[in-house]
Amino acid sequence: MNRVVRDWLQRNTFDALDWPLSRVLDLKGETSVAVVVPARNEVRTIGHIVRRVATELPGLVDELVVMDSLSDDGTAEAAAVAGARVHGVARVRDDLGVHAGKGEALWKSLFVTRSEILVFLDGDLTDWGTHFVTGLVGPLLARPELALVRGFYDRISTGSAPTSGGGRVTEIFARPWLALHRPELAGVVQPLAGEWSIRRRAFEQLSIPRGYGVELSTLLDVHSEHGLEALGQVDLGRRGHRSQDLADLGVMAAELMVVAERRSSTQQADHARANVPGGPRLAHRRADGRWTEAEVSTAERPPASAIADYPSVGFAAIAG
Repeated sequence: MNRVVRDWLQRNTFDALDWPLSRVLDLKGETSVAVVVPARNEVRTIGHIVRRVATELPGLVDELVVMDSLSDDGTAEAAAVAGARVHGVARVRDDLGVHAGKGEALWKSLFVTRSEILVFLDGDLTDWGTHFVTGLVGPLLARPELALVRGFYDRISTGSAPTSGGGRVTEIFARPWLALHRPELAGVVQPLAGEWSIRRRAFEQLSIPRGYGVELSTLLDVHSEHGLEALGQVDLGRRGHRSQDLADLGVMAAELMVVAERRSSTQQADHARANVPGGPRLAHRRADGRWTEAEVSTAERPPASAIADYPSVGFAAIAG
């Protein structure tokens, strides 16, 4: 490990246990915090996630928002009953188009939130705690130079022992790519972790992939724009969630390859090419012999700050 990475690890790696609610509240002052949960068909878990954030973090969370990404299973209703403000991506700035995808949901959250700090939690969490939120918020409150804080954790998979590494796509693509092309980021333990926090003023300036690539793109873009010292990471302990099907991992890996290739050059991203309708398709043979096909999303949303009427239209929608 080179000296730059080693020094960064010592300065900018934190432990969630060092950020209890009382300490974070002392640091919060007038800073506003939003917890945003993107969810698509997560009716089994979303209510529990929302309820815990709403009840276990008094005084910390100013906005608790679920971005419903075209669910058809009652996710929105369960989230609302549990205490979240729910926004369907189809109804947020529908003049800009309606798309599925995690990145799309996070991008549209900028139009329906006001807070200075945004904390993102995945909607399929099963083994977790609200220290995820305090651990991700604390470093941003204490260290003004930080713009982005990524979580990492021991991963809990059904029927197996906890593992300290990242997921399958992280270990076979994301971390090797970073080691080769962005060696300063070799110390980021889990660059694709779904739990992270970012300053609004940084996030609203970024181009956002509509699909799976949002975690990688934000890491690379904040690094490019603000430097290594703007990045932090926090050990969140244990995390369990619903594992994805192998076919879904293929689509995820392909979308990450597009994001990485687009940012591997020092040249400006070719947004004209990035936003051509449609995209490559990935075929997968299932166990029963049937073939299925999924589109690989290559499109990116422009920085929210460049959109006409941002943020006034989104804030009007909150009041309405």
